[in-house]
Amino acid sequence: MKAVRVLDDADVILVPSTEASADDAGRAERLVLAACPSAEAKLRRIPFSMAQRRGVGTKRRKSWEASAQAAVEAFEDGARTVAFATVGDPSVYSTFSYLAAHVRAAVPDLEVVVVPGITAMQALAAASLTPLVEGTESLALVPVTAGLDGVAAALDVADTVVAYKGGRQLPELLELIRRHDRRGVLGVNVGLPGQTLTPLDQVDGEAAPYFSTVLIAPARTQTGGRL
Repeated sequence: MKAVRVLDDADVILVPSTEASADDAGRAERLVLAACPSAEAKLRRIPFSMAQRRGVGTKRRKSWEASAQAAVEAFEDGARTVAFATVGDPSVYSTFSYLAAHVRAAVPDLEVVVVPGITAMQALAAASLTPLVEGTESLALVPVTAGLDGVAAALDVADTVVAYKGGRQLPELLELIRRHDRRGVLGVNVGLPGQTLTPLDQVDGEAAPYFSTVLIAPARTQTGGRL
């Protein structure tokens, strides 16, 4: 409800547009319109490059600068509130942090307000009826793009491990999970039309889409066993 109020009150709403959705509404834009149909006239698409998965290359840097400039220009044109909509939570692996850093540097006395969202791991846990953590259990969130060694380290120390951005390395990730004798679920497009939830031992090992999350839960043998 807070997010909807922000969208209602904003003078301009920025929504990311990637190479794949340059001519069509992206996921964030569709979510905004579903929650706040009156926002359509305030929407402005800003470029975000998905061509580079790691590091800061020329395309990624230029997309951040162009997006920040759109916000700066909106303020210069008289906007009092400029909103940026993102899929998931703006504080978890989000493009918002890069945009905000550039705009803060360009607009003196800028007040930034972050409205928390729902992460992919929360959505997958709810959809699959798998508690993220219980009692004294620990939770680790790791991006597979940082390397499978990081996932392996998390599996060694955390009770529940959530792996993001692992679609392209899914076969290798599944093999790593099997070696650790762990179980879990793969969620694809969670919360969207076409959502699929598949136990990891039933996944065929092919690469998965970008919007995929792997939730690896601990074995729970009794109710309240980790209290």
